[in-house]
Amino acid sequence: MSQDTEGDMKEVELNELEPEKQPMNAAPGAAVAGVMAGGTEKNGLVKIKVADDEAEAAAKFTGLSKEELLKVAGNPGWVRTRWVLLLLFWLGWLGMLAGAVVIIVRAPRCRELPTQSWWNKGALYRIGDLQAFLGRDAGNLAGLKERLGHLGTLKVKGLVLGPIHKNQKDDVNGTDLEQIDPIFGTKEDFYSLLQSAKKKSIRVVLDLTPNYRGQNLWFLPSQVDTVAAKMKNALSFWLQAGVDGFQVRDVETLMNAPSFLAEWQNITGSVSGDKLLIAGTGFSTLEQILSLLKFTKDLLLTSSYLSDRIFTGEHIKSLVTQYLNVTDSRWCSWSSSQAGLLTSVVPVHLLRLYQMLFFTLPGTPVFNYGDEIGLEAALPGQPAKAPVMLWDESSLPNSPGSVLSNMTVKGQNEDPGSLLTLFRHLSNHRSKERSLLHGDFHVLTSGSDLFAYVRQWDQNKRFLVVLNFGDVGQPALLGAASARLPAKVDLLLSTQPGRQEGTSLKLGDLKLEPHEGLLLHFPYMA
Repeated sequence: MSQDTEGDMKEVELNELEPEKQPMNAAPGAAVAGVMAGGTEKNGLVKIKVADDEAEAAAKFTGLSKEELLKVAGNPGWVRTRWVLLLLFWLGWLGMLAGAVVIIVRAPRCRELPTQSWWNKGALYRIGDLQAFLGRDAGNLAGLKERLGHLGTLKVKGLVLGPIHKNQKDDVNGTDLEQIDPIFGTKEDFYSLLQSAKKKSIRVVLDLTPNYRGQNLWFLPSQVDTVAAKMKNALSFWLQAGVDGFQVRDVETLMNAPSFLAEWQNITGSVSGDKLLIAGTGFSTLEQILSLLKFTKDLLLTSSYLSDRIFTGEHIKSLVTQYLNVTDSRWCSWSSSQAGLLTSVVPVHLLRLYQMLFFTLPGTPVFNYGDEIGLEAALPGQPAKAPVMLWDESSLPNSPGSVLSNMTVKGQNEDPGSLLTLFRHLSNHRSKERSLLHGDFHVLTSGSDLFAYVRQWDQNKRFLVVLNFGDVGQPALLGAASARLPAKVDLLLSTQPGRQEGTSLKLGDLKLEPHEGLLLHFPYMA
C-alpha cells in the first residue's frame, strides 16, 4: 500500500473502542489467512475511508453574493415585474376599500328602537274580585300568591288587582285607601305578594277606585275634594310600598275627571317613569274617550269602545283604524270593557278571533280573569257580576255536573287545541317579537268580512294577520298599498285545529274557514 493511500485512510484501533463495540476475536486460522492475504494488515485493525472535508464543502451551494443579487435585481425585467405587482396590490386594496364604502352607504340603516315600559311588552291581567278568582274559601292575598304560577304560564306582564282597601259603603270617612281590608289579609300579606310577583317578572297594579262597595264609585260630587285628597295621599303611600301602578274605574262619573287624571298621572310618574296609571270608563264612543285623554299623555285607558256587538270584519276594521288614526302616537290598550269578561260582549265562537286581534294590534292587550278559558257568567250557580273561576270540575260545589272538564283550567291545560293553549302561544309571541311589540301597522284590502293587516319593524320578521268574522269560508284576496307581500308565507298559528304550524302557504290560494284567524309570518325583503 502506497504512502498516499495510507494518508487518505485512518486507522481505528478496535481495542480503543468501548468494550461493548469491540468485534469478537477471530479464530486463529482466520488471523493467519488475513496476514497471508494482506501481507501488512495487523490483526484487529480496520481501514476506513473518510470523505475529504474540503472537497465536500466546496461542492455545497452557498447562494448568490450580495453583489450578484443586486446585479440580478437591477435587471429591467425584474424592475418591471416589481412595479406591476406593486400597482396590482394598491389597485386591489383601493377596490376593496371602495366596495366596503359602497356597502356601508347602500345598506339600510337600522331604526332606533323606541323606549318601552313593561306594560308595552305584554298583556295585563285583571282580578277585580279575589274571592271569585280563588274561590270563597281561599279568596285572600295568601291564596293569590299560590296562583301566581298560573299567571306566569300566561306570560302576562302585569296583574291589576282589586280594589282591596277598606271601604265602608258610601261612607267617605269610613274609607281608608291606605289600609288593606282584613277580609283579604294584611299589609304583610300584600308585601309578600309583591315580592313573589316580582320574582316571576309580574308587575302589580293596585285598583284604588274608592267607593267600590257603594252606589257611586266616587261618592257624591260634593265630596270630590275629600276624595281627591285621599287619592293623593294613597298614591304616594303605595308608590313607596313598591306597587307598579294604579287603576281607577268609572272615571266619567268623577267631576273634572281629565284634570284629576292629569294630576294623578304626574304623581305616579314622579317616582319613576316605569309606573302606570290606568283609567277605566264605560264610555264607548271615540269622542267621549278622547275627552278623558285631553290633559294626559301616558295614561292607559280601558273602555267599551269595542263592545257595540256588530261583529263583521269591515266594522271591526273601521273601529280599529279610526282609533289608531285619532290617537296617533299615543300608546293605547285593547279590551272589551273596563272590568267585565270577554264573554259578556263577544260570542263564544268569536273568542279565539278576539284573542288574536288583541294580541296582534299595536297597544297593550288587557284581559279579565277567566278570559283565557272563555269563562262565562251564564252557568248555573254563577253570579253574573263576578263569576267563579273554573279551576276544575269542583269549582261550583253547589251546581254539581254543570262544569265540564273542557271548561276548566285543568282540562284545557291538557288540550293542545284549547283556548287556554292559544292564549299562551299568542302571549308568548306578542312579548318577544319586535314587529308585534312596536311594529308599524298596515291595513290590507281583503275579501268580504275579513280583517287583514301586517305588523312590521325595520328589518325584522313580518307578521300577517287575517281574521274571518264571517259564518262561511272565503278566500283571502289580499292586496296592499303600503306593505309588500311575498308569494308565500309560513303559518305560525291558526285559531282552529287542522293546520300544521310551519306550513308554507301560497297567498294567492289562501282560504279561511268560518270564524278562523291566521297568524302568518314572512322574512324582511330588501
